[in-house]
Order: sequence, then C-alpha cells, then structure tokens
Amino acid sequence: MTHGISPNLALDQHVARRRSKGESIVHLGFGESRLPAFPPLAQRLAAGAHRISYGPVAGDPDARAAVAGYFDRRNLPTDPEQVVLAPGSKPLLLALQLALPGDLLLPRPAWNTYAPQARIAGKKIFETPIPQDVGGVPDPEGLLDTIRSARRAGHDPRILLITLPDNPTGTVAPPEVIGRLAAIAREEDLHIISDEIYRDLVFDPGTVVLSPAEVAPERTTVTTGLSKNLALGGWRIGAARFPSGPAGERIRAEATGLASEIWSSLAGPMQEVAAYAFAEPSEVVLRLAASARLHGTVAQHVYESLAGAGILCRRPTAGFYLYPDLQPMAGVLRRRGITDAASLQQQLIDEFGVAVLSGAALGDDPAALRFRIATSQLYGDTVEQQQLALEANDPLALRHVAQSLARIEESFTRLCG
Repeated sequence: MTHGISPNLALDQHVARRRSKGESIVHLGFGESRLPAFPPLAQRLAAGAHRISYGPVAGDPDARAAVAGYFDRRNLPTDPEQVVLAPGSKPLLLALQLALPGDLLLPRPAWNTYAPQARIAGKKIFETPIPQDVGGVPDPEGLLDTIRSARRAGHDPRILLITLPDNPTGTVAPPEVIGRLAAIAREEDLHIISDEIYRDLVFDPGTVVLSPAEVAPERTTVTTGLSKNLALGGWRIGAARFPSGPAGERIRAEATGLASEIWSSLAGPMQEVAAYAFAEPSEVVLRLAASARLHGTVAQHVYESLAGAGILCRRPTAGFYLYPDLQPMAGVLRRRGITDAASLQQQLIDEFGVAVLSGAALGDDPAALRFRIATSQLYGDTVEQQQLALEANDPLALRHVAQSLARIEESFTRLCG
C-alpha cells in the first residue's frame, strides 16, 4: 500500500510554492485557523520548556484533569482516567481505528483523513450521503440501508465516525439527528467516534450541540484538540474521552498501548499548555468567544456572496468552512472546460487565483461540481493584520479583509456568469 501526501496538505504546499514565485492567491483550501498565538498560551509554553523528560503515555495527571473538566462543562461528566492526550487529535483518530474492531461507516463528504486512516488500519469504508441541510453525519435512514447492505455482502461495519460541528460544510447536526444515530448505534452495535474539534467555534452561543456521548455514552469516544479553537495547529495538542465502564476501559487500554509504540507521550511543554488551556480560565473563554465571532462574521459573509451568485450552499453555523455546489451551473462551466471537481479546482486557482479543495478529495463524487472553502485564512498575512481582525467590531470593514472578500465575490460571479 502506498500513500501520497494528504490532499489538503499537498494543496497548502502547492499554494506556498506559487506564492513564493510572486503569484497572488486567495487561499481558501486549507483549514488552518490563521490567528496570532495567544500570549498567555505562549507564556505557558515557555514555562514548560524545562520539561524534557518523557511523561505518562496517557498524559500528565493535571492535564488529564483539565481535559476532564472541559468535558464536564459540556454535559459530559468525565473522570481523568477516561482521558488520553496526544500530539494532535489525528493520531488519536488513527489509534481508535486500529483499536476498534470492524469496518468504518462515514458520511459523504467527510474530512479527507478519515478514509486513508481506515485503509491504514485494514478496514473497508462504507459511505452514506449527508442530509440536505447539514453535514458531518450520514442521513440516518440511508445509514441503515448502508449497514444492512454491507452485512449482506459479508462485511462487518461497526464504527461510525461523525464530525460535530462539521468539516467540510461548517454546520451542526441537530439533536434529533444525533439522537436517531445514537439509537441506530445501539440497534446495530456500532461504536461512535465523534470528532468534536470545532465544538467551541459555534457562531450562535444559543445553538444546541448534542454530543452522541450524552445519549449513547457507553459506545461513544470523543476526540478534540486545540488546533482549531485556539489556533494551535502547529503545537499539536489533542485529547480523547473514552467511555466509562469495562468496554471503554478496554478500548482506552488498547489505544494507549498503540500510543506507547507510536508517539510515546505528548511533549512536556505541550502538557503545560494543555493543563492551562483545557481548564478554560476567563481569558481563554474570552479568546474563544472572539475567535468564534470572527469566524462566523467572515464565513457568513462569504455564504451571502455565494448565494448572491446563485450558488447552492448550506448556511454555515460553526467552524470556518462552506461547501458550495455548482451543479446548477454545469452547462456554463462545461463551456469553460470544467467538467468535474478536479477541473473546477484547477480552473479556480489558474484563472482566478482562488485555491479551494475539491469535493473529490473529501470522498464526494468526483464528477460533482462541489468543493470546500476555508475562510480562516482571510484575516491577513501578518500577525498585526490578524490581530486587527480579531479585535475589530467589524472585521469586514478592514481594508485587507475587504479586498480578499471582494476578490472572492468577483471570482465566483465571473465563473458562474
């Protein structure tokens, strides 16, 4: 089995190379929260610099206690013994796929790393399209059909992986959908992996986010991290909450054993950061709110621009993604030589200097004219510009933000005109 570079990372490197040659590109293809390092976090990192020894595989007790408290505040009572920390949530997701028996059930489209990790783990992948109004979850009735069809063919689908809130659509599955999926998981004996790394970036604080761990706690593992909410992607800090009880303890023990052979432990300085950040002192809470407000303002503006150009798109409610669908413009695009997701992605960057990630990279139909937009890199190219965007009452009025937004609107209007 051979593996190329993950398509989102490959695209990010491609954009960097073209920019280094002087090209002007609006980068909407990479889901990095491009905000300045929060000074108190940098101070905690520096304070932990002396921690050069290996730590416990699952994480230091103070860091695990902080993560447990984080989940407690989100209606998920958690003992620190249920927690494992890692260098990012991505290795935890891989460890879970290696630790859990059975094949993988995925919504379609989904983040581009889930399926390759399943293949690494030797699992078959069974996809179910997402509902019309939200992403991150399979349509529940379609999921039942997928499970039964796979089992009739002699396969063993037993893991359901969802994203709450979602990457790539920027939406939050409503409680009734989560409740139905939890019921299916019980009926069909599935283990749910709920990737909740965007949970703190819901635009409207009144939005109800129901984790499947609330309604099916005995069969749900939750993953999270600090890459998105606190813009610490490069520091690689992730955490998982395993179910309580004997079954959860077995899964946690297996995942921790894998961790001991793969990453040993989260780096000591990052343990220091995790213990502080997951405890959520008041300054961190304010920073999370400011970040969610900025992401929401910009993402919803881009949504309105797309809708104004006649483009289909689910309205974003969390994170910093949108998932436009240009299928109604297929005739117009065909005259431009655009016939599928790959040619659409290529045309956007070559003709308009706008980088997006094709839906095909996210498991969608390669012939569909859909792609993911990440609005999180529109806040500026310098720390100073990004800080201005974070602090502004109206970030849309900032010159550097407004210029990028105008270019996006013009590009899609011309593309579909």
